[in-house]
Amino acid sequence: METEELIKKYNIDIKKLEDEQIKLAEQLEIKDKIDFSLADRFGAIDTVFIKNKILCCIIVCDKNHEILDRAYVFDKAVFPYIPGFRDYRELFAMIGAYVKLNERPDVVFIQGQGIIHPRLGLASHFSLSAGVPCIGVSNSIIGCEIKDRDIFSNGKKTGKVLISKSQSKPMYISPGNQISLDTAYELCKKFINLPHKLPEPMHLAKKYSREVKKELGI
Repeated sequence: METEELIKKYNIDIKKLEDEQIKLAEQLEIKDKIDFSLADRFGAIDTVFIKNKILCCIIVCDKNHEILDRAYVFDKAVFPYIPGFRDYRELFAMIGAYVKLNERPDVVFIQGQGIIHPRLGLASHFSLSAGVPCIGVSNSIIGCEIKDRDIFSNGKKTGKVLISKSQSKPMYISPGNQISLDTAYELCKKFINLPHKLPEPMHLAKKYSREVKKELGI
């Protein structure tokens, strides 16, 4: 179904959501909330859609990649996929999984955009809602310029390109909130565990997601 048809079907006020994203973005703090060299709890979220339902899995691991906690939510999806508004489709399940954790992470890796989003990326929105520093790891960018692996949005440096292994597609790293660009990039590099392409917490979240799908028989 075309985007315009989805907007009409679900009676979505896109202008209102855009204004909300822009207003929320004013609250972002792109600086290190803590000394991340001392961080020892690292979270990651994996989200999968199965027909009209959403499965959101979250893990927390230590710096040695040992899983300390994990949780998931499997629920009905209540918002359609509309480019630029992933946060409204996925955020409720992400928060639902996050609040189930007993071990709270110092930082969370999100497969989505941070401040490279033209208004408010998924990693930024989740960080504002959950109150935890977040890093956006995206497979795509729109309306940005890349110079020497630095990503610029409207002339402002907002992210960096990371190629974790040869022959693999690039990842676009950007801070979501409560973390600096340099720290976000260095943490992503630090957690590359070849031959896995993604930072290891994200790889572990995807692995957990596959286990949950098997457990649920979906």
